[in-house]
Amino acid sequence: MQTNATHTSLVAIGDSFTEGMSDLLPDGSYRGWADLLAGRMAARTPGFRYANLAVRGKLIGQIVAEQVDVAAAMQPDVITLVGGLNDTLRPKCDMGRVRGLLEEAVERLAPSCKQLVLMRSPARQGPVLERFRPRMEELFACVDDLAARHGALVVDLYGAPSLADPRIWDFDRLHLTAEGHRRVAEAVWQTLGYEAEDTEWHTPMPATLPPGWAARRIVDVRFARQHLLPWIARRLTGRSSGDGLPAKRAELLPYEGPAA
Repeated sequence: MQTNATHTSLVAIGDSFTEGMSDLLPDGSYRGWADLLAGRMAARTPGFRYANLAVRGKLIGQIVAEQVDVAAAMQPDVITLVGGLNDTLRPKCDMGRVRGLLEEAVERLAPSCKQLVLMRSPARQGPVLERFRPRMEELFACVDDLAARHGALVVDLYGAPSLADPRIWDFDRLHLTAEGHRRVAEAVWQTLGYEAEDTEWHTPMPATLPPGWAARRIVDVRFARQHLLPWIARRLTGRSSGDGLPAKRAELLPYEGPAA
């Protein structure tokens, strides 16, 4: 990994994690780690260009069909690819197909950029993680293997204690808070060879007194009503939260965005 890195362009592809949910801005749009990373890179390199093709809810097959060739045609210095986790959370998941599609994506992306970046996605502590852990770890083993074979970098967010902390996840329990996205941006920044701005991004937050039983039950009921039941309904009807939504930033253009 080089130090004092300089890159002139970045294309990010994936699902809601890369789109930036739930790092909400005052205008109702999402920022997220990829925007933060692009802002930092742009601050170092005049004319820096950035595209973000991610759309919430996308499965790895949709990412391959809708985003991979578009990103490859842009031929940027850096491409980040995070995908497949939505597949692992489905009741029925063909992991062989997921691995094959991820391999197809990497084989098409790696030759089209100077540096491909893959990730072991973060996972919130709790029953969902325990239920789907075997699938997730199978996905991450595939990520490691593909990176080794194609010269990609891997950002290990799954192994970061700070990102497993439920306090760094939004109320929906699926997306990181603004602080979580900041830490992910720092992790990718360092992996790309830039000088660290936060050497403790992976360190857990200070312990706090947990809420009482009654408070937790109230939160659980609100979560089920506002997020879990709608999520189950979309799964049963074959719908996605990203249906009909465009890419976040479809063109590779000069970027003037958040730098921190």
